[in-house]
Amino acid sequence: MIALIVVRHGETDWNRIRRLQGHTDIPLNATGVAQAERLAVALSGEPITAIHASDLARAVATAAPIAARLSLPVSRDPRLRERHYGVLEGLTFPEIAEQMPDEAERLRSRDAGHTIAGGESQRTFHRRVVDAVAAIALAATAAHERADATPTLLLVTHGGVLDMLYRTAFGRPLDAERECPIPNAVVNRIAFDDGRFAVTAWAEAP
Repeated sequence: MIALIVVRHGETDWNRIRRLQGHTDIPLNATGVAQAERLAVALSGEPITAIHASDLARAVATAAPIAARLSLPVSRDPRLRERHYGVLEGLTFPEIAEQMPDEAERLRSRDAGHTIAGGESQRTFHRRVVDAVAAIALAATAAHERADATPTLLLVTHGGVLDMLYRTAFGRPLDAERECPIPNAVVNRIAFDDGRFAVTAWAEAP
């Protein structure tokens, strides 16, 4: 069994105004930096054995103070990026509704098979996330079996990634409404065992 602590990056200015970020590399704002520091304090006593982060700046900057406190390197992994929203990146939802109403309807209905121009479908995104996290967990399992230890991994990633993991753990369809809160920089705990994900705690404030 692998214990996963999965956190969404700290706040950005685009988060605050609900502007789609996707793969666009937006930095943390002052609130996000403070959130990352609080998270580092909260996680300093956890038995974390490795840190993996999306390679986007907002995730790396959130992981950095945690890594410093734990004296661990950060493994940057592009597979842990947010969904690629293609031509929609940089727009708010009202702007999408006004400029691209067909795309707005696809988002509203959560059409899992629809590939956004220049981006990826929700189904492709889901597969990327689940495969990546499973691969990271299985690699850690193999390494720690030799040491007779149970690893705890920290994954610093994005809201959409957390949504995909939650849906997978509870068997929720991709076109269903999101049913879990995903705040910035809080603690979510997921167990990975025998190829399955199970949520053990969600949205714990640091």
